[in-house]
Amino acid sequence: ALAGALRAHLGARLPDYMVPSAFVRLAALPLTANGKLDRQGLPVPDDDAYARAAYAAPQGEVETALAGIWAELLGVERIGRHD
Repeated sequence: ALAGALRAHLGARLPDYMVPSAFVRLAALPLTANGKLDRQGLPVPDDDAYARAAYAAPQGEVETALAGIWAELLGVERIGRHD
């Protein structure tokens, strides 16, 4: 819910390619000993961090087959037609 609201707010002001796909709240950015951003220290976003549209089931034989392939490749339970 919060990720969707943030995405909508930023999407109204920025081009789509500049809007993050996930939002994670951090108390502080992890830094290396040199004071630079420690990218490996950043947490992996959980499922609630992503702004997603409501699930829409695949329609038709081709979409169903493609969704099954992507679900298997990505190791996820289900793939919607807009994913």
